[in-house]
Amino acid sequence: MNKQPSQYPQRVALHNEIHARPPEAMNVPLAISHVVMLCDAAQREASRAHVAALLRDHHLALPDATTIHLRVDLGAFRLRWELHTEFVSWTFMRPVPRDGVEQRVLDSAVGVIPQAWFAGLPGQCLSCLHLWALPALETTGGGALVKSMLSEDTLVASKVAGEVAEVFTDFAIQADGFSRTLVFVGDMTPRRLGRLVQRLLEIETYRMAALLSLPLARGASAVLATAEGELADLAEAIRSANRNEEPQLLDRLTQLAGQVESQHAATHSRFSASMAYFELVDKRIAEIAETRLPGMQTIREFMDRRLSPARSTCEWATRRQDALSQRVSRISSLLRTRVEIAQEQSSQALLVTMNQRQDLQLKLQTTVEGLSVAAITYYTVGLIAYLAKGAHSLGWPLSAESTSALAVPLVAVSVWWSLRKLHQKLVG
Repeated sequence: MNKQPSQYPQRVALHNEIHARPPEAMNVPLAISHVVMLCDAAQREASRAHVAALLRDHHLALPDATTIHLRVDLGAFRLRWELHTEFVSWTFMRPVPRDGVEQRVLDSAVGVIPQAWFAGLPGQCLSCLHLWALPALETTGGGALVKSMLSEDTLVASKVAGEVAEVFTDFAIQADGFSRTLVFVGDMTPRRLGRLVQRLLEIETYRMAALLSLPLARGASAVLATAEGELADLAEAIRSANRNEEPQLLDRLTQLAGQVESQHAATHSRFSASMAYFELVDKRIAEIAETRLPGMQTIREFMDRRLSPARSTCEWATRRQDALSQRVSRISSLLRTRVEIAQEQSSQALLVTMNQRQDLQLKLQTTVEGLSVAAITYYTVGLIAYLAKGAHSLGWPLSAESTSALAVPLVAVSVWWSLRKLHQKLVG
């Protein structure tokens, strides 16, 4: 066996990510109930424990702490459980009896699920969808079924997957809290049907996840309008403010900047996630390859018309936040520049005053040095006079007065030179 080089610890997990959440092979007729629960971190862990409790009741192997998706056959129904970043999806599937297809109202997959367990799903319900995959419309007389189960006022339909299947839905929440979709399948392999169904379920899931930012966008609009008005007032006040008012204006502007950045931080992540979900909705709609049914509105047309306003609202809120943050930053820089210029002017005036004082001190110091030379010379010559008197009696030829007169210039020069050297040493 060949030896392997050192492996990246996450190599296998990253490699297998391409196989994560694969579509499941499906055969018609089939009833599917898809439930998406919005969960925080604790509720996501509780979801793993909740699915483990169901598996335990059926004496099946339990998921480990790293499991994020599983598919399991529970006899009366099949379960597909997926753990996502913000939500947990539960998909329940069961076959529909062939004779049941002729009914006006089809039974859902939820009916065979333990109801107490189902009611205890952790989190908050974001999306619920019943989907039925049925034989082709022509072979089942499905027209009556569509009319009985879906609302004609909001009916949306199209041919999909290369015109081998037809999808009907009304995007309406029924009395049981679920919306409904009917898929009539022609000549399609089970795995291809599984991919189609998965994309239809994801369109509904991502559509609802994308709209999570809409309430935040609407709430942010009022806050942004107030902040924009405050910023306009501040800009006008800054234009006409004097030097004494600038610190107060800078304080107001700093508080406004804090408010804007706080809201931006609280909503930016949600808005970014919504933009990603909107893109996934577009991608999934493109993947089902719609073509028009005569006289019917397609899913893409419905989404473009109904979802675009919400999408634009979220995008506009994001752009307003970014623009307001940049405007606050520019005006803050402008005001700080004004304050700094005023401070520099004050500092310059202070330096001029300090220079004037230093010149005065230098003049005073020079005067003091002159007086010091005279005083030291006076006292030194006095000492020399006393010495000359004593020395004259011992034979010193000059009188005390003559000696003092001769000593004055010598002493004065010596004292002046000594003070100058001391001054140079201290200053230099």
